[in-house]
Amino acid sequence: MSTQVDPESVVGTTVQRRRMIVRGIVQGVGFRPFVAKLARDLGLSGHCGNDDYCVFIEIEGPSATIAAFATRLRTDAPPLSVIVDIHTDIVAAQGDTSFDIVDSRHRADARTLISPDVATCADCVREFNDPTDRRYLHPFINCTNCGPRFTVITDLPYDRPATTMAPFPMCAQCLIEYHMPSNRRYHAQPISCHACGPRIYFEQAGRQEFGDDVVMRRVHDALDAGRIVAVKGLGGFHLVCDAANSAAVARLRSRKRRPDKPFALMAADLGVVGAICEVSDIDERLLAGAAHPIVLMKRRSTTLVATEVAPGVDEFGVMLPYTPLHHLLFRGGPRLLVMTSGNASDEPLCFDNDDARQRLGAIADAFLLHDRKIAVPCEDSVLTVTDGAVLPIRRSRGYAPLPVLLPEPGPVVLAVGAEVKNTFCLTRENYAFCSAHLGDMGSLESQRAFESSVAQLTTLHRVTPQLLVADDHPGYSTRHWAQRHSDASGIELRTVQHHHAHVASLLAEHGRLGTKVLGIAFDGTGYGCDRTVWGGELLEVGPDVRDAVRVGHLQPFWLPGGDAAVRNPARVAAALLHEAGLIDIDDLPCTAALEPVERRLVASQLREGTACARTTSVGRLFDGVSSLLGVCHRASYEAQAAVELEALARTAGSAAPLRMTIEGNEIRFDSLLADVIGEMREGRPIAELALGFHYALADATAELVRRHDVSTVGLTGGVFQNRLLLRLLRKNLQDSGFEVLTHEKVPPNDGGLSLGQAVIGRAIAREMGAIT
Repeated sequence: MSTQVDPESVVGTTVQRRRMIVRGIVQGVGFRPFVAKLARDLGLSGHCGNDDYCVFIEIEGPSATIAAFATRLRTDAPPLSVIVDIHTDIVAAQGDTSFDIVDSRHRADARTLISPDVATCADCVREFNDPTDRRYLHPFINCTNCGPRFTVITDLPYDRPATTMAPFPMCAQCLIEYHMPSNRRYHAQPISCHACGPRIYFEQAGRQEFGDDVVMRRVHDALDAGRIVAVKGLGGFHLVCDAANSAAVARLRSRKRRPDKPFALMAADLGVVGAICEVSDIDERLLAGAAHPIVLMKRRSTTLVATEVAPGVDEFGVMLPYTPLHHLLFRGGPRLLVMTSGNASDEPLCFDNDDARQRLGAIADAFLLHDRKIAVPCEDSVLTVTDGAVLPIRRSRGYAPLPVLLPEPGPVVLAVGAEVKNTFCLTRENYAFCSAHLGDMGSLESQRAFESSVAQLTTLHRVTPQLLVADDHPGYSTRHWAQRHSDASGIELRTVQHHHAHVASLLAEHGRLGTKVLGIAFDGTGYGCDRTVWGGELLEVGPDVRDAVRVGHLQPFWLPGGDAAVRNPARVAAALLHEAGLIDIDDLPCTAALEPVERRLVASQLREGTACARTTSVGRLFDGVSSLLGVCHRASYEAQAAVELEALARTAGSAAPLRMTIEGNEIRFDSLLADVIGEMREGRPIAELALGFHYALADATAELVRRHDVSTVGLTGGVFQNRLLLRLLRKNLQDSGFEVLTHEKVPPNDGGLSLGQAVIGRAIAREMGAIT
């Protein structure tokens, strides 16, 4: 019979054997080799191995030495590991004389955690660049500290046969390294070299060429000639061209059907990043960290980047090479590349060679391919920094599928997320697993990618949801999918109000479920409890996360033509002016932007209330003000008008003295619009008006918050990707004595929504008695 002990409680020279169960991110990160080396260094015997739940260890030797082993197990663990807990029992000594790594074993109904993909480590980069090393310029060099994880795993436990490396038998030398405890590639599942593959090849006009030197020469020739190359990466394809070549970038925009949205860049090194952006210490740590995300940073005045890369904004999104294939791209090629997702606008990411040929063939001039399959697609993550704190914009490669830790075990819930920037969330035990970014659900291809990703994650975790959760919106395709799945499986479906889920996601990531909070949920659109379009909400939530009360909102106005207004901020400006009763508007930029027929149509819709939806959306308020100031009248990508308005505001030397009023529980904009028009006619610079609008909204929101008896305020929703507004409102509230929560682990936009749906769903499931 075993006895639970404190690992630090038994010391001395008595020979002892302990069984240890280590849970967390402990597979695919070099944890077993670390355990074996530590045990051998300390002269201890026993064994360790993987199963579907944990790393299991049996360790034998003097009790004092075992106590030291237990301490160092946590303090010296591999940098990519995450230990959640260690369960320790005393068992009978067996007299082992060595310490071994044993074969993995299956354990029914148990699953371990999965590591995200990790950028190429410094040791591998040194070998990659060393002409005397046998992996010199190997496109797939990796070790236990880096390389593919999530995107190659097909099942657990994490061993080579359960990855997409299974078709590539290890050569004799790799086998020796794999089994050598002192080697950095000891039990590194994706281990490979030039001899054993995988392999890259170049494809153009149906003709394939092989050989690393030949392939990369063809790629560099194509990039130098201004061509677009589709590159198969870690979690999918990128469309790549020379970032300094205006014609190439313009051609990519035309073919990808992406006229204005900024493209991401990949720079050869930090020196190149510093030449085009203002890089803070935190930015540098993010860029060079294990995840290697895209980081949004203020741009410098530079000729290194074509103006077509990021029109209308004052930032670049830049990342560093995170695979050896990326490092090959910069050997002899441009030092700065456009590196944008391999898809057409509104389509899911391509990650299969045949699918890429079909869907990217009209965009790319050539393909850089390889023969290792991608098990699950994974977009690049996007982060930015505000006031020294990290703000996630898109949580995907390098972070997914790391879980958010929940306060206690609970039911298995599948929350299907929103319609745009979709992620879904699966809960198991005391974990919430948010999927990689899936994008917009408007196409059949996107919905198929969503269904495939759900199947992959539920299979990996070997769970069947006890409850499905979707958004209240009756038109979301994710809700339709959940309803069909519920009908077919018999699993109950519940829906959650959009902004309630936003606030719950913020509480969950901070470990504050059960805290009473006043959530400020500002976004574009969300289906409201009164069947209008919400988006400027103050909600009191908690201590029961299922309970939310709307205690304030933006002044409602008509949204003429629904989605047509979202694409045309000039129409939103007309609606705001109509709501404010302002009719002397013929000289305004937003009025001039409307064609005569369009202006008459919008005026009729607003007058009669036909084809209109009532909304409190702060996102649409930003759109309307942007058009009113002449910044953006037509939007080709989500939030373009707001993004360009924020960029303009950051150029202002001072803010115009604008003010929004509070009436009852409403933040009103009517007097603000009148003041803006007056200031414009008097010649006030529009940048100062743009900055004044941000101040006015932050001040009015804080004033409404101060009328409520709360101590904690949460800022959530896509509008809080606006770092200027976020900074102004947070400071205003903190100066008034409030604790302010902002997003640090999941995005404030709809990419974080599924986490909130999931935790509300777990509370509902508990009430239903569905606790496991």
